[in-house]
Amino acid sequence: MNATDRTPADLLSSALAADPGRPLVTFYDDATGERVELSVATFANWVAKTANLLQDELSAEPGDRVALLLPAHWQTAVWLLACASVGVVADVGGQPGAADLVVSGPDTLEAARACSGPRVALALRPLGGRFPQTPEGFADYAVEVPGQGDRFVPYAPVDPEEPALIVAGREFSGAEVVERARAEAPGLGLTGPGSRILSGLPYDTWEGLNAGLYAPLATGGSVVLCRHLERLAPEALDKRVESERVTALAR
Repeated sequence: MNATDRTPADLLSSALAADPGRPLVTFYDDATGERVELSVATFANWVAKTANLLQDELSAEPGDRVALLLPAHWQTAVWLLACASVGVVADVGGQPGAADLVVSGPDTLEAARACSGPRVALALRPLGGRFPQTPEGFADYAVEVPGQGDRFVPYAPVDPEEPALIVAGREFSGAEVVERARAEAPGLGLTGPGSRILSGLPYDTWEGLNAGLYAPLATGGSVVLCRHLERLAPEALDKRVESERVTALAR
């Protein structure tokens, strides 16, 4: 990867330039049987559309705080990189009442109503499906995002030293996210391009975010992100590791 990358958005740009067709995020939900595979190019397209939604439709500005009330999911990974692209702070599991915007899954809508700013709801249905009925007071992400532009350019350059991520009460700048992801990748078994980690960790800790997104992105690797992995029998997990060509595990 490019040694000059200073933000998570830079890492994605470098991955896109290097090999847009390779897998980046493969997502399983073992409660629904869903499997989604996103190449670098497809993932980056979702990020661009979401960043345009954030910047243009939701009027998010660098330094704004976005409370992300979302589980480990491929769409959460998209939102994390979209926030990094705009320069807003992704506050994972943050207090909606203290946030400028809130992005909520279907199980946290009541808590999300404490946000006085824009509210976005994700149904987290297979194939990015929309809500049967949009929750009152929210924009449905699946309705709003398809019409957004496929290319994103921030109105202001993103400062790598500014806050980019808050998780488990700890704040990280964009540069810190990149530096820690690179430094900790070898300990996760991510040794460079071709490395593929299966992560069943939730996204509510740095360790979960790093194994499930940042470290694979920083090393040219990829992630098999598994939600509800505890529902999978051991022999089925062994089969998944084999079929997905997994080289490292984080559980």
